[in-house]
Amino acid sequence: MSCQHKQLAQGRWQKLPLTTQFANIGSEVERALKWKNKNNSKYFMLAFERALELIDLTARDKKNIKRLKELMRVREMLVDYFLYDNAYHSTDAQWQKYFYYFNYASRRDKKGDRHLFCPSAIGGEGGSKKSNAA
Repeated sequence: MSCQHKQLAQGRWQKLPLTTQFANIGSEVERALKWKNKNNSKYFMLAFERALELIDLTARDKKNIKRLKELMRVREMLVDYFLYDNAYHSTDAQWQKYFYYFNYASRRDKKGDRHLFCPSAIGGEGGSKKSNAA
């Protein structure tokens, strides 16, 4: 497998937040799913190899050490799903859903819309408390 993301491998990848790294992995997984479903094995394999390469770059990023177990499990399950007998019973829809949230979080972070997931923004815990004193 040759390096398809040469600029990213030279250090640019480590500058990206984890959510953006996972969102980019998800984009390659989405492409692999698309080409697999169109029975285009050449383009499928190229996209799948790019996804694995991005996973490996993410695993080498020191800031992600606490997420290494999840990252390696994702890699294992993707290889099983695409190349072996799908022992984990994954589906296209499950992979799309898993990576969707990283894509959403990455876009939210870029826009500075962190309040979208804040419970106080929807009236949950953590918001301003009303005083009972009248």
